[in-house]
Amino acid sequence: MLLAAVCLCAVLRTQAQPMAKTMLMEPPAPLLPATLGKLQRVAEGDSGDGLGQVDLADKPVLTEDGLKRFARSEYTQGSTHGSVTAYQFMDVSGALAAYDYWTKPGMRAEKMGDNASSDANELLMQSGVNVVVERFGFGHDETVALTNELIDHLPKAHGPAAIAPLLPSLLPAKGLDAESVRYALGPAGYQATGGALPAQALGFEKSGEAVTARYKSGGVLTVLLYPTPEIAGEVARAIPAAAKQQGPAAGTVVLRREGPLVAVTTGAWPAAAAQAMVESVHLPSEVTFDKPMPVEFHAEIRKTYSLLESIAIFSGVGALAAITLGLFLGFGRAGIRVLMGKPAATEPEFLRIDLRGVAGKRLRMPKG
Repeated sequence: MLLAAVCLCAVLRTQAQPMAKTMLMEPPAPLLPATLGKLQRVAEGDSGDGLGQVDLADKPVLTEDGLKRFARSEYTQGSTHGSVTAYQFMDVSGALAAYDYWTKPGMRAEKMGDNASSDANELLMQSGVNVVVERFGFGHDETVALTNELIDHLPKAHGPAAIAPLLPSLLPAKGLDAESVRYALGPAGYQATGGALPAQALGFEKSGEAVTARYKSGGVLTVLLYPTPEIAGEVARAIPAAAKQQGPAAGTVVLRREGPLVAVTTGAWPAAAAQAMVESVHLPSEVTFDKPMPVEFHAEIRKTYSLLESIAIFSGVGALAAITLGLFLGFGRAGIRVLMGKPAATEPEFLRIDLRGVAGKRLRMPKG
């Protein structure tokens, strides 16, 4: 009996303890496929999560842009040989900033993905949260076909991570050199892409972002966006002092702030053109209200609607009743006259007092 009691206590204690939960984590799909068209992957180079194996020269910029993982592979078929490097970022903003960082002067635009450009040696493409660098030893058309196939294999972004940054769309289109547009999320990327202002004065550590573009006049427009107007105000006060330290090299410096947005001109701008340029940069006006109305508000709205509806119905019924009663009385009177042998319609009868016989006579009041 004692042994049975001990065994029963052990069983109850085991059941009382919470069961350890085992969670199975499915690894993410590989960034690069085993085959690409007729090409076979023969060697997989650097691959991993984070920044451990990226090129040291790129590491500061990729850190700012939020690199999530990357992969680099070699592909071949017969004498054809090439390499593909794919970078996946946390969001589309980081991918666009990295794409602008790797874009070289003289590259020609390509129609694939969200952004793409190429030269004689490589093809650079941004699709969602991914940036791909390809170097193949065959013609342009074959490279484009393989890139379009690769786009379908790349991971897709969802939710807020898939939203493209607003800032590049705020650049005025008139006179814009589209190939000069560069978007940056930090000082390293801003300086590497030819930023015209001192990066330390732009408040990137406060979640700032910048876009720089050159215009046909030769001047440069820098547009900055911050989470709050207060941060933008601090940066707007710091920029003139930093530009003053650059001296005449800064060119025509005109600054304008609109809420969390700051627009600055530098370089060869006529003063009037620089002022007009910064005044043409605006945040889009859009008012949204996603907070549910309080219950009391909905109740008052329903009461008001019900009252107005009742008034409208009562007025309509009253008007219809008045018209019906008028028609009934009018036609009833006409019918009665017809039954009496009289015409249905009669001329109005007036009472008349004939005073012709008493002309010139004096009216006498009776005595007593």
